[in-house]
Formats: sequence, C-alpha cells, structure tokens
Amino acid sequence: MALLDKDGVRLIVDDTVATVTLTNPAKRNAQSPALWRALAEAGRSLPGTVRVVVLRGEGKSFSAGLDRQAFTPEGFEGEPSFLDLARGSDDRLDATISEYQEAFTWWRRNDIISVAAVQGHAIGAGFQLALACDLRVVADDVQFAMRETSLGLVPDLAGTQPLASLVGYARALEICATGRFVHAEEAERVGLANLVVPADELDAAVQDLTTALLAPPRDAVIETKTLLRAAQTRTYDDQRAAERAAQARRLRDLAGLSD
Repeated sequence: MALLDKDGVRLIVDDTVATVTLTNPAKRNAQSPALWRALAEAGRSLPGTVRVVVLRGEGKSFSAGLDRQAFTPEGFEGEPSFLDLARGSDDRLDATISEYQEAFTWWRRNDIISVAAVQGHAIGAGFQLALACDLRVVADDVQFAMRETSLGLVPDLAGTQPLASLVGYARALEICATGRFVHAEEAERVGLANLVVPADELDAAVQDLTTALLAPPRDAVIETKTLLRAAQTRTYDDQRAAERAAQARRLRDLAGLSD
C-alpha cells in the first residue's frame, strides 16, 4: 500500500526499504513545484524502520527536468509563475527557492542510504535529483545533462555541491557551462555512477545493491556514513578524532555498555 501517491510521486514502504517513484512517464517525469512538495512530504513520511530509499522514474526516462510550463506567463495552476517570482521581493524569491530545495535535501540523511535508479534522460532538475541521492545505479542508455545555463539560469536545486564533490571543480564547470550530455561510460568513469548495467537489468541490480546495503548492522552504517559525509570538511587530525569517537561508541554498544 502506498503511503503517498500524488502530484507525480508515489511512496511505498516495505519494512526497511522505501521506494519513491516518479509517476508521470507521459511527460518523461518532468518536474513541477507540486512534485517537489510531494517529494519533500515523502521524506517526512518515512517510518523509522526504513534503512534504504530507492528513487526511480516510470517509463523510458528518469526525469527530463523542469516542466517548461514553468516558463510560461501563466505557469502552473495555483502556483506563482517564475515571471511573477522574478518580479517579487528578494526575500520571497529566496524563500520560494528554499522550499523547492527541500525536495532535494533529505536524501542524504545519515539514518538512510538513498539509491537512484536512473535510465534514459536525467536532465537539469532530473540530474540534480539523481545527484541528491547517495548512490546511483544507471542504465546503459542514461543521459545526464545540466541545461540550466542554456536557459540563462543556474542549477539551484542543491546539485552543484554533490556534482563538484563527485567529479571535481573543472569537470563540473565544463558539464554545467556546456550543458552537454554525459553518457553511461563516462558517468561511471568520472564517479557519477556507482554501477552501469543494461536497461533491462536495472531493477535487479538495484535490488542486489539494496540487499548488500542492508546486510551490516544499521548503527555501524549510520556511523560510517556520518564519518564519510564530514570527511571533506574536516582536517585529517579532526577526522581521526571523529573515527576514534565513533569507534568507541560502537565498541561500547557491542559490549552492552552504552547509555
């Protein structure tokens, strides 16, 4: 039974595994503010039992990016158009974009591991949604692209930090500034993809990875993820100290000495 099924997003939970599916294949899972709110709600709706969250898109494309209706004068029904937002105050514009970003920020929570199963197009907002996840398993027909600059915009859905972290500043700049496609072989080579498989094997590969991620004790995985996420901003000595503290907690827990 789905815990959430609205605005192009469906959330199904099976004990320790949650699956979030983009459900508008007719539009190649194009994104809208309503979809972003539904994605944020999916994150808030996760039961505490969930350890792995799988993100997928129905149809031939993961997500072709922002629905171009956003750029029309009328925008989406019941939503301020992008033109209206541009005419508003800086505070209103900042608050609105911050709300949109909430759909992209919860995937890296330390208590879960998120896996994007990506096939076909993952463009713009679709690329940033795949980047929001911890891991990416991609089909051999995948096409990543960051097209915002071609529209006179910038990537603003929390995708720039993970992109630069994965591929480095120079390559991230080149990918964003040119808007070119990154295909499967390059995605795996530069670190955008953890694994590339034939399209008809994507679901099975994600299932195998999910099974492997669930094998270790949950607390050990959470502590390890916490360490790795902080490693990029800590000094070497600070990271060593964090490792010692985390290991002390794990040893006390295993010995039954934790508070």
